[in-house]
Amino acid sequence: MAVVLSTDLPFPVFRRGKVRDVYDLGNQLLIVATDRISAFDCVMPEGIPDKGRILTAVAAYWFEATGDLVPNHFRGNPAWPAALEPYREALAGRAVVVEKTRPMPVECVVRGYLAGSGWKEYQSGQSVCGVPLPAGLRLADRLPEPIFTPATKEEEGHDENISFERMAEIVGAELAARLRDLSLALYRRGAELAAQKGILLADTKFEFGLSEGGELILIDEALTPDSSRYWLADTWAPGKNPPSLDKQFLRDYLETLPGWDKQPPAPHLPAEIIEGIRARYLDLAARFGVQV
Repeated sequence: MAVVLSTDLPFPVFRRGKVRDVYDLGNQLLIVATDRISAFDCVMPEGIPDKGRILTAVAAYWFEATGDLVPNHFRGNPAWPAALEPYREALAGRAVVVEKTRPMPVECVVRGYLAGSGWKEYQSGQSVCGVPLPAGLRLADRLPEPIFTPATKEEEGHDENISFERMAEIVGAELAARLRDLSLALYRRGAELAAQKGILLADTKFEFGLSEGGELILIDEALTPDSSRYWLADTWAPGKNPPSLDKQFLRDYLETLPGWDKQPPAPHLPAEIIEGIRARYLDLAARFGVQV
């Protein structure tokens, strides 16, 4: 199956992320979700067939499902500019036109369960990003309440978990509180809808931007298997990592490789790992009734 690892469109590049190529259309942005996949902040040499279309469809589902909580970059339903018409077929299912914003320099992470970097941090100090937690928690334990644990957004290298106080220093106390409250509300909505499908939303991250008028809106992606940790509820048990419908499958594989220090260049992925990732992403989309 063909994969899209990069795009080269005749529009100014706004930014190229680990997965998305973003083009500047003036007052709007064209976001193209490629089939690239990253882990440990490294982009893998191989892409995942259909991944960009899956992410775009799942994100659209969640933007609609959370639109009453916070505006998102689809508001106003931006029209597809005439200049994009020659590329419509090639971009079908993986590109969206959205409102341009000034992105916030932090990632807004919410955790409802103890896993990943949060579990490692808890083991060393019984807290995550400065949030104290009860003693005796196990891997994959449900937290007493979801916690907000922001992180920096690094252009190169690894993102860094930071405290809420540090985030307030970066963006200002009032804006930090608003970002925290919105993120927690979005997580709770996502967890509630996921639970109805037999899925646990262990953790997720959101990105926000300020519109030209200074309004805070949700941007980039929301509650996708790239930005979230989804577990099957019927296989979840504290003390071990449950089977997931996200890219933890890739991280687990990479952890088994001897000699790779989680720095570029990333190792090549065997066909069974590529297909395993694709199958999990498609499974998640199907459980939410999302057509890809």
